[in-house]
Amino acid sequence: MDSPEVDTPAGRGASADGDTPAGRGASAASDRDPVPTDADVVIVGGGHNALVAATLLARAGLRTTVLERLDHTGGAAVSQRPFAEVDARLSRYSYLVSVMPDGLIADLGLNVELRSRATASYTPYGSGGLLVETHEGDATARSFAELTGGDREYAAWRAFYDDVALLARAVAPTMLDPLLPATAFRDQVPRNVWHDIVEAPLGATIERRFHDDLVRGVVGTDALIGTYASLHDPSLIQNRCFLYHLIGNGTGEWRVPVGGMGAVTDELRRVAEQAGARISTGCEVTSIDADDDGVQARGDGFAVRGRWLLSGVAPYVLAGLLGEERPQKPQGSQLKINLLVDRLPRLRSGADPTVAFAGTFHLGEAYSQVEQAFAAPSPDVACGELYCHTLTDRSILGADLAASDAQTLTYFGLHWPVDASGPEAAERGWRSFVAAMDEHLAEPLESVLAHDADGRPCVEVKTPTDVERDLAMPGGHIFHGDLQWPWLPESARASDTPQKRWGVATARPRVLLCGSGAVRGGAVSGLGGHDAARAVLDLES
Repeated sequence: MDSPEVDTPAGRGASADGDTPAGRGASAASDRDPVPTDADVVIVGGGHNALVAATLLARAGLRTTVLERLDHTGGAAVSQRPFAEVDARLSRYSYLVSVMPDGLIADLGLNVELRSRATASYTPYGSGGLLVETHEGDATARSFAELTGGDREYAAWRAFYDDVALLARAVAPTMLDPLLPATAFRDQVPRNVWHDIVEAPLGATIERRFHDDLVRGVVGTDALIGTYASLHDPSLIQNRCFLYHLIGNGTGEWRVPVGGMGAVTDELRRVAEQAGARISTGCEVTSIDADDDGVQARGDGFAVRGRWLLSGVAPYVLAGLLGEERPQKPQGSQLKINLLVDRLPRLRSGADPTVAFAGTFHLGEAYSQVEQAFAAPSPDVACGELYCHTLTDRSILGADLAASDAQTLTYFGLHWPVDASGPEAAERGWRSFVAAMDEHLAEPLESVLAHDADGRPCVEVKTPTDVERDLAMPGGHIFHGDLQWPWLPESARASDTPQKRWGVATARPRVLLCGSGAVRGGAVSGLGGHDAARAVLDLES
């Protein structure tokens, strides 16, 4: 077949290393709407967190201006048509919603629908597959028994996730409040639960509580999405990632946004503008001045003065805008593949593809495989997971496609080598993914690929370098850097400042984080934007 598309970014022209402050690709200054010269709050970046902050601040009566470098808002949470003349609007970068509190959705007044998936996960092995239902029943129990030859591993699974749920239910109700000290949560759960999830490397916990290599891997992968680490890393960044993936609304369920991720951010923009926020696209901020009296954001042909500035860009990028020494540059570790198939491929196991692909389809993610992929990262190794949006929501397809058997598939590969970029590396990544899939399919994956108007297969491959170029995320890191625990460290004083209480502080008192770099940032949650807005409102009161 022809090579897959490996160079179709949403916006071209970004510097290769992302050091251009907010990337490029914006419309020319002469084409953009007039930009106000002053505001109460200036927000740099127009991602989903920025739109949440803009809504809350504008509703409180503060003059709020959002400056976005591209010609559209949404950041990584967008829906786009990546294939020529194919009416399929894929969630191109981020694709599921979990951590965003239902209470925040209600407070913002968003008209969005998030649907549950009937299947939580399916992991093929040999001639079989491990099925985990969203609401576990007999099929899940039988699947564990067929894999492990008994009931012990499933009992361990149930006990472990019951323990995780204790911590999730303690933390989730506090996500819209100021940060609490760690002891507030530690005192709510049994000592062994806190130890297993917060203190001991997750790998040690998994190895002690589970015996099967495949089951261990399925548990561990939630700790590695967007996180390059061994499950035994002493820094515990894998534990933090694991907690965020299991904490959403106390259940950890990852839900499908009907209409795609762009439907969520379209709603966020609607409520922000309805509240009176001013959103200016095509406005690349190139420098920021901040002093005790206020802030100013400048770009080509505009300058906006305000009392407060919220940064929706990564802390690494913000440091450059402020003229400060940059911290260590984050490095992403994921390979993203979007594809459209004429129909789902048949599985060697005989499992129903509409069940197997309805949740998270684990590929090459046994525990030993995941650890080996970290120890020796290579474009020639496929270790990741696949997701099918259209089994849950077909509204992202045009009428003809929706009436057919066509489906969208998205692969998120783990432990991509940080030095692998360019078309050759992307092609190797695609080939390793195809080979890994074909091991478990009754027919070649490429035989069911759809084709675009030019006869090219509907495949889009994006390395971290591509993500950096498209979205100005340093290193293509989807969280803007390592995730943090969603609480105050033991040494912190809860009464310090609103910026610290809400986890949005920088070294500049009038500059606050409002993106994934905030303490409770990461994923499509809106929490970074919510927390920054609440801190400003506390400071204004």
